[in-house]
Amino acid sequence: MSRTLVLLRHGKSAYPDGVTDHDRPLSPRGDRQAALAGQWMRDEGITPDAVLCSTARRTRETFDRTGVGAPAHYVDDLYGGSPSTILETIRIHAPAAAETLLVVGHVPGMPATAMTLDPQGVISEFPTSAYAVLTVGVPWAEIGLGVDPACHLVGVRVPR
Repeated sequence: MSRTLVLLRHGKSAYPDGVTDHDRPLSPRGDRQAALAGQWMRDEGITPDAVLCSTARRTRETFDRTGVGAPAHYVDDLYGGSPSTILETIRIHAPAAAETLLVVGHVPGMPATAMTLDPQGVISEFPTSAYAVLTVGVPWAEIGLGVDPACHLVGVRVPR
């Protein structure tokens, strides 16, 4: 069974004084970007049935603004996670029955994970609210274990 993996970077964040990086909210622009990313996914027929999301405030707000109705699991390791950490998080937390998984996180983790899964894929930019779409030909519990020719970068979308 082919699966779809969507790696979404959070929308543009605000930088209020006295707020830690983990607690930064989305800016008004980030709110719009996240809503547009969700609309683009729906327009493309991408309907996640499971979500893994960083615990950072801006990623949680991004997920909320997308309007994706799938259940979310919030994972600390996605905040600043390397590709190996992100892939391990998917292996551990993605429901086996999920056909389309949305992971909401940060840079460099999101684009680096896409490039790890498909080294032939090209990602020239990954601004706020961008998302990478990959096809995955293995169960979630096996993703990223060694070179995985079953993963293919379909493309990167930059909703604007």
